[in-house]
Amino acid sequence: MIKSINIIFQIAAVFIGTIVGAGLASGQEITQFFTAFGYKSFIGLIICMIMYISYSFMIINLSKKHNLNSYKDLINLVSPGFLGKITDILTSFFMISGAAIILAGSGALLHQYFGMPTLIGILLMSITALIILFRNTKGLVEINSFIVPSLLIIITTIFLLYMFFSGHAVNINHIKTIPYNKNYWFLSSIIYASFNILSFSGVLVPFSQDVKNKKYLIIGTSLGALGLTILSLMINFMLLTNIPYIFNYDIPLLYIANRFGKIVQILLLSIIWFEMFSTEVSNIYSVSKTLEQSFKISYNKAVICIIMLSIPISQIGFKKLINFLYPAFGIISFIFLVQCIIFYRKNI
Repeated sequence: MIKSINIIFQIAAVFIGTIVGAGLASGQEITQFFTAFGYKSFIGLIICMIMYISYSFMIINLSKKHNLNSYKDLINLVSPGFLGKITDILTSFFMISGAAIILAGSGALLHQYFGMPTLIGILLMSITALIILFRNTKGLVEINSFIVPSLLIIITTIFLLYMFFSGHAVNINHIKTIPYNKNYWFLSSIIYASFNILSFSGVLVPFSQDVKNKKYLIIGTSLGALGLTILSLMINFMLLTNIPYIFNYDIPLLYIANRFGKIVQILLLSIIWFEMFSTEVSNIYSVSKTLEQSFKISYNKAVICIIMLSIPISQIGFKKLINFLYPAFGIISFIFLVQCIIFYRKNI
């Protein structure tokens, strides 16, 4: 019984840790994809949760039935034609570039807030990621089992402090009067959920082979989706009640944490770095599993190759990579998920 609960919580932790990343933990992703749309952002986050649970269920069933080992297998199964090849290439490119973005962000974060040289920040994350990744799936589970509970504790603490000291901002009528962008909130939610689902599939597909009990996988991913949504709702609430000030900050949540003293700020910055690390490990793990299968090279060699490739790409710059990658990958992910539904309905 205890072992079963432990496995379920580990799966939930990996789900949250893979999706969260620095963008969500800092408040930047929530600001761009949800908060800017006012009170409708809460509905958007609930839509994301429903999509996470539904698609995880489909991917688990497909992975089990067709004995899939990587996201490449999933893409080839659901979309075997030209579009599938494009999706496969873009997904690999996104994950490698995502790893590079995180390395760049790690260097920038440690340099800006802790005074460390940028290159030291990049090398620190690269070497630590290498050590964890050499432990394969076990390393991925171990790191998320530590990082995700820490994330939940820190964000919940900031939220409770905010609610206690900002009682005037809790009024629902006040939230409805906050200026917002009335257009595209639904599309923004769908696109955001789409690229997160395709990204997480890189971890969920191989996990489906490692965890034999399908029920544990379904409960774990559902619990992860619920936890992620509660976390996002808390962040969104704090950001929404601080419009328009949050738009002036690269780390919007840090603007809110500033009022609670240095210790809270340092804790938030630390968890952002750890969430960067968690996503870095997940991205490299996903691509390494695909390279291992596609090119018949060892998993450890694939890990080294991706890290060595990511370091020079990280020099392109954080913002340039994000501005190109996210919209392109969001669109291709959405198309793939539509194909996934069609395929699932015909074959299950």
